[in-house]
Amino acid sequence: MSNRRPEQDWAGGEGNGETSLVEQIKLLSDALAGTNVTELELEEGGLRIRLQRQPIPMQPVAFAAMPAPPASARPEEAAEMTLAVMAPLTGVFYSSPSPDTPPFVVPGDKVQPGQVVCMVEAMKVFNEIKTEIGGVVTAIPPKSGQLVKKGDPLVRIKPY
Repeated sequence: MSNRRPEQDWAGGEGNGETSLVEQIKLLSDALAGTNVTELELEEGGLRIRLQRQPIPMQPVAFAAMPAPPASARPEEAAEMTLAVMAPLTGVFYSSPSPDTPPFVVPGDKVQPGQVVCMVEAMKVFNEIKTEIGGVVTAIPPKSGQLVKKGDPLVRIKPY
């Protein structure tokens, strides 16, 4: 490196108890992991460092009508049309904010548009998933801690 000072050992710091440059970069990268920062540029003493990462694209939560019941189904089942809150990204499904708290919703709960119904964790970022419709929760197909893929149904809701 042309900007290297002779008294500095990049692999082991400056010999005075300071952390090495590589360790500092790792610490900085770890500190930024839980944030929305996608790019950081630092310059000190002629040394320039640029960290850049790809943001996780947040797409709107999609809803999909569930397939129609077969013709042999009972008439009351045919009248129960449900919509599904779909996973906007691949990650780990969580039904509650933490293991020792109750779930956001359970079957039978009434939900309002904008209400958080679950979370999907991807790359150490917990994404709150909100419903865009009001209704009654009829099913929650995945189990908490289960991997879900983009487009998988997370919560089924019978609209009001």
